[in-house]
Amino acid sequence: MSMQQASAFGAVQREGTQGALPLALTRAAVVVIAAYIGAQLLADVTSLKIGIVAGLAVDMGTFIYPITFTLRDVAHKTIGKRNTQTLIWLAAGVNLFAAFYIWWVSSVPGDPAWGLTTEWSAVFNATLLGRIVIASIIAEVVSELVDTELYHWFVTRVTHRHQWARVLVSNSVSVPIDNLIFAVGAFGGVLPWEVVWQIFLFNLVLKYAVTLVSMPLIYVTRDRDWREQ
Repeated sequence: MSMQQASAFGAVQREGTQGALPLALTRAAVVVIAAYIGAQLLADVTSLKIGIVAGLAVDMGTFIYPITFTLRDVAHKTIGKRNTQTLIWLAAGVNLFAAFYIWWVSSVPGDPAWGLTTEWSAVFNATLLGRIVIASIIAEVVSELVDTELYHWFVTRVTHRHQWARVLVSNSVSVPIDNLIFAVGAFGGVLPWEVVWQIFLFNLVLKYAVTLVSMPLIYVTRDRDWREQ
C-alpha cells in the first residue's frame, strides 16, 4: 500500500462547498468520540438513581451528562458537522442497545449463590429503565441536533472567533430543551410533579454550571477553517 493510499484509508469525509474533502482522523478525534459516547452511556445508567443534593432532588446522571454538549462542540470542530450528526445517532444506538442488554440480563434467572437478584431487579426496573432510556435518547438526539445547527450557524454566520461564545450560545438553547424533554418524559407521572419540577430546576442550574466549567475543553484541539464550509 502506498503512502497516499494509507493516508486516504485513515481519513474521514467532511462536508464543504467544493465537495467532500479528506480529513485525517486524528488522535484528538478518536478521544473525543470515545469520551462523548462513554459520557452519554454513563449518564443514562446513573440517571436511575434520584439523589438529594443541596436539599433538592436530582437524577445523578446530571453531573456527567452536560459535559457531552461541550464534547459535541469539540467533535464538531474536529470532525465536522455531518460526522458529528452521525456521532449523535450512533451514541443513541449504543444507549438503546445497552438498555436492551440490561433488560435481557435482568430477565435471566439469578444464581441463588449470588443472592442479589432481587436487588438487581429493583435497581434496573424494566418500566423505569425503559422510560428513562427512551426519554433520555429522545432528549439527547433532539437537543444535540439543535446544538449542532446552532453551533454551525454561529461559526459560519456570526463569527469563528471567541470559541467560548459558540459553546455558550449553542448550549444556552440546547440544554433547556434537553432538560425539559428528559425531566417530563422520564419522571412525569412516576414521581410527584413537585419532585419533577425540582429535578428540572436543579438539572438546569447544574447543567449550566457544568457548561461553564467544561467550556475550556473547546480549546483542546486546533480550530478548523470554517471558510471551507
